[in-house]
Amino acid sequence: MTLPYEQERREFVRVRVQIPVRYKFLSKVRTGAAMEEVYEGATTNVGGGGLLLLGRIPVIDWIPELLMQKIVIGVNLLLPHDEAPIKALTRVAWVESFDEVTMKCNLGLKFKEITQADKDRIFKFVIKVQMPS
Repeated sequence: MTLPYEQERREFVRVRVQIPVRYKFLSKVRTGAAMEEVYEGATTNVGGGGLLLLGRIPVIDWIPELLMQKIVIGVNLLLPHDEAPIKALTRVAWVESFDEVTMKCNLGLKFKEITQADKDRIFKFVIKVQMPS
């Protein structure tokens, strides 16, 4: 039996919002054109601990390396009504809904390195989105 409070394991509240995300794969062991490219994706939810990225993985074989943190993802997230992007280094917590035709999937990303100022901007954004209008 699962109690309601046990179902949500996240440390931070997330809000559902569509925000464009630019991202890049980073690795000490992989090289090549796919590692140099900046990709365009979107987040469907964001919070102080991470985000859900709908994006493309260039090579399906990368999934184990992403999950083992041999490949991490640098993200640039531009919150609505904000001039400067939030920059963070993230790790992949999980992968789902992989489409072999488009190579797109949902990536659960957790912040690995993010400045406290950028984290505070996310917290303020989350609170603002939750406020009744």
